[in-house]
Amino acid sequence: MSIPSADAARKHLVLSRALLQALYTRSRIDIMYPAAPLFRKDPVLPDIDDLRKRIDAIDEELVRLLNERAAAAFDIGDLKGSGSVYVPAREKAVYEHLFRLNTGPLPNHALQSIFREIMSATISLQRKTSVAYFGKEGTFTHQAALRQFGRSIHYVPCAGIEDVFDSVEKALADYGVVPVENSTEGGVNLTLDMFISSSPRICSEIYLPIHHHLMAARSDIDLSSVSRVYSHPQALAQCRRFLGSELHHAELVPVASTVDAAIRVREEPRSCAVAGEVAAEIYGLSIVRRNIEDNPRNITRFLVIARESGPPSGNDKTSVALSIKDEVGALHHILEPFESAGVNLTRIESRPGRRRTWDYVFFIDLEGHADDPPVRKVLDAVKSSCAYLDVLGSYPRADSMPVPEADRPPA
Repeated sequence: MSIPSADAARKHLVLSRALLQALYTRSRIDIMYPAAPLFRKDPVLPDIDDLRKRIDAIDEELVRLLNERAAAAFDIGDLKGSGSVYVPAREKAVYEHLFRLNTGPLPNHALQSIFREIMSATISLQRKTSVAYFGKEGTFTHQAALRQFGRSIHYVPCAGIEDVFDSVEKALADYGVVPVENSTEGGVNLTLDMFISSSPRICSEIYLPIHHHLMAARSDIDLSSVSRVYSHPQALAQCRRFLGSELHHAELVPVASTVDAAIRVREEPRSCAVAGEVAAEIYGLSIVRRNIEDNPRNITRFLVIARESGPPSGNDKTSVALSIKDEVGALHHILEPFESAGVNLTRIESRPGRRRTWDYVFFIDLEGHADDPPVRKVLDAVKSSCAYLDVLGSYPRADSMPVPEADRPPA
């Protein structure tokens, strides 16, 4: 028996790989298009017109099923009566169920985006729902609200964080979205202070990766011709490396917000703005460079507030505010019951209280729901050692490291 040459062996290997690839492609087609014949004149792909007809047929079925789903959700709304139509624990269960079912090729985050809009539409069918948020249209808080509630909800921009709390407390809005902490800048003090003086509760949390984009009125703008770059001072500072390298010749102009920057460059053809993606969409700008921030892991945590919290989801967090007694070892007496009960604390921060000078309020996030027996027991134990304790809300635990846009595979 003759031994094949190295060149022949390599050729055979290449052919084998090509055959395997063809079989793999064929199997994908057979799974997706079972009506496609095995052998045809063009054996790699069915005819484009045939594929489009199949997509049209799938779309027709999707429309029927979506309306069937919406009708069922509408019936649920009737059964709820005046109860909340936005139930974070239920939405989390829906997403987890979808992820278990998903075998691709759609990634989970794409599937979640699709169903976010489906559920947003059904919420709006059940009852007109309004969400107040801090800032103008196109801010990162607005972007976080859109991610959480979708585009079928009525949104109410508010000039200040206190206005968001006021809108929810007075039932001018069903929910509110406010920033509470940033991974590089720390806590948002005004949000924490508002929990001391107002009644809204936390019902959900959102972690939003903060990506800054360079945008302009024209997509074909030559960066060498740019004379000004507008943005909020914090955004300009967070993009220092890119701006110093690519736009070192341009004047950096700080403005009140990234949205104000986007609005200004609409009328200035030789200017750019640094802002978020939603700002470009709303104000009709073209993104000319994406993700120009120095730190791609910059994440802001937002809270969704309502007039009441929701039921347990099975993987929850609880936020409390407490004030300790003025005595030796008071803080130790507060923390010791959590350790003894094995309840993990994920965050602790203090703020000056308003009752008397040098009085401090501690804001604590812990794992578990306030209705869980172990958590309820430890909170009762802690309360006996506090000057006061207020449960700010229990809510489903969100992913604190969501997939950044830059790390997602291309569509």
